Amino acid sequence: MNIHVIEPLGVSDAVMKQFQSSFAAKGHSVTVYQDRTENPEEIIKRCSGADIVVIANLPFPDTVVNALSGLKMLAVAFTGTDHIALDACRENGIAVCNASGYSSISVAELTVGFIIDLMRDITKLDPVTRQGGTRTGFQGFDIAGKTIGIIGTGAIGLRVAKLLSSFDVKLIAYSRSEKDEARNYGVTYTDLDTLLKESDIITLHVPLTDETKGMIDLKKINLMKESACIVNCARGPVIRSEDLAAALREKRIAGAALDVFDTEPPLPADNPFLSLNNVILTPHIAFATEEAFIRRLEIIETDITAFLEGAPVNVVV
Repeated sequence: MNIHVIEPLGVSDAVMKQFQSSFAAKGHSVTVYQDRTENPEEIIKRCSGADIVVIANLPFPDTVVNALSGLKMLAVAFTGTDHIALDACRENGIAVCNASGYSSISVAELTVGFIIDLMRDITKLDPVTRQGGTRTGFQGFDIAGKTIGIIGTGAIGLRVAKLLSSFDVKLIAYSRSEKDEARNYGVTYTDLDTLLKESDIITLHVPLTDETKGMIDLKKINLMKESACIVNCARGPVIRSEDLAAALREKRIAGAALDVFDTEPPLPADNPFLSLNNVILTPHIAFATEEAFIRRLEIIETDITAFLEGAPVNVVV
């Protein structure tokens, strides 16, 4: 089988060579591209002759999928698959497997970092201190005693709950499926509206689907406390950006921390969040740690091996 890795996966050359050697020992060829392109024609060219293609969050539209008649498997070194034309893959008989769970630790840790930052103004205080300022005008808040609402208790939401369980907080959650593991961390499940009304901090950990797109809109934001903050390390479109930006601008809620947006960074100059001082922004980096990238390559190796053995795992399509 010919395996083509058509974008960088963030691991060292030594780790990638080990990946190549593992499959070479089984009689397979692994071609690795060290740069990224989103040009559809170039993507098709890189996939030419491949039985299996490995990508991360590279857009893979139907125009690309339909041009790859020999492709048997798309191995996605990512959790989300909303950047892939899944229907086209299904119609063309292309198996799609992902690296579910590889970044749960990493995303959860940044989420907690965001919460601490929102409560203690770390990001704001750094330039103040560098410019010779003092703490005058700043006063933070304890996390202890707060109610934190977790929307989505999949792998990442559960990890967030586990980390926060040591902060002496009240944890409530809304999720399409309730987990005993979450209850073990002190989580109480409730409906979405109650979570929004009662939470001091809200953090989202849901996939982007037709059901979750725009689930936090103006009507939902208006249920939140004026002192509340919201964190999004899930997918940008699960919150209606224009509604959140307006609420932050008008101080209807206290703050937000966003790692994801309607489009991938770099953000356009007219993005409404760029002009607001009560929002923390990072360029979709929650998943990006050295350890996470190694984990996802290990998962992809398992996915491909299982597919080759006729017992695929982590199947999306």
